Amino acid sequence: MQSLLVPVIAVDGPSASGKGTVAQRVAAALGFHYLDSGALYRLAALAAARAGVSWDDENAVATVAQTLDVKFEGEHILLSGSDVSTAIRTESIGVGASKVAAFAQVRAALLERQRAFAHVPGLVADGRDMGSVVFPQAPLKVFLTASAAVRAERRYKQLLGRGEAADLGAITADLEARDARDRARSVAPLKQLPDAHLLDTSAMDVDAAVKQILDWWYVANRR
Repeated sequence: MQSLLVPVIAVDGPSASGKGTVAQRVAAALGFHYLDSGALYRLAALAAARAGVSWDDENAVATVAQTLDVKFEGEHILLSGSDVSTAIRTESIGVGASKVAAFAQVRAALLERQRAFAHVPGLVADGRDMGSVVFPQAPLKVFLTASAAVRAERRYKQLLGRGEAADLGAITADLEARDARDRARSVAPLKQLPDAHLLDTSAMDVDAAVKQILDWWYVANRR
């Protein structure tokens, strides 16, 4: 369990909801550390693929996850000394991450690695089970979401901006499939916790979302 001396803001939500961008901005505003938990699952999926391990093999993927040689250096992510910052952001690796994240053994293998990110002065962590499993004592929990249509449009524009081919219909279908898989998994399913603030960004830009979370944080800390 994380130290009670380290304040944590847990931001959970579905894929492409904007939680990563928002969480990073909140962390920067507060001078806190930042954890992109999804990157760890993407790294596990990428490492498994490179090792010839099927994403359907829970035991083998968990073994890969336990021995990940990962370093976070600013905006760069190194896997066994190789910069994989771009490689882990492909759509195929995203699908793999969603699959391996459903395995209890994989989640257990990455649990303490995630908790180790909690250092003073504080941490903003985004994912799907930050508030429910990884940091259940976080003083501020946020469930950040948006409609499937809005999230698909955002992902579509993001891919086009990177010069990648994109099909809006296929992206929408993939997001809906991921949502169903994340909600239905038996271990740490994606859901809004009773003590989490709901933040729907369907009609909200990043600045407004960041301001809302900061307002909640300041109120919670009576600043």
